[in-house]
Amino acid sequence: MNRVILLFATGFGLGRSAVMPGTIGCLVGVPLSWGLMQLDHVLLQVMVAIFFVLVAVPLCGSAESLIGEKDSQMIVADEFLTLPICVIGFSEPLFLLTGFVFHRIFDITKPPPIRQLQNIGGGVGVVVDDVLAALLALGCNVLLAYWI
Repeated sequence: MNRVILLFATGFGLGRSAVMPGTIGCLVGVPLSWGLMQLDHVLLQVMVAIFFVLVAVPLCGSAESLIGEKDSQMIVADEFLTLPICVIGFSEPLFLLTGFVFHRIFDITKPPPIRQLQNIGGGVGVVVDDVLAALLALGCNVLLAYWI
């Protein structure tokens, strides 16, 4: 069971990349996000995104315990399971690309209050900063859609 947890938490090994493990691992979220974009109802999209977050919290918490390191870079389930939040309400592929870029920018730079939330322990602490980064990315996608 521990191997299965680590397999999923590391994005099927992509999180073990020597270069940009968070960004490489986040690529697992692209098909999840694309699938979410195919759902016709925004409420259904929201419910699926919440489900992904609820899966990410215990998965990342368990992986953190197994690895023995707080918010290890190898754990990328928090990145790829929150990426679908960025595309809620959208169906055009452009917003998957921009959502990915915005999500990575906010997750890497961790503007306030994202940085302060990393002090929370366990799976919630691993995932909450990515949820906020995804919400900011969603906001940027909404603004971008307004301007286009």
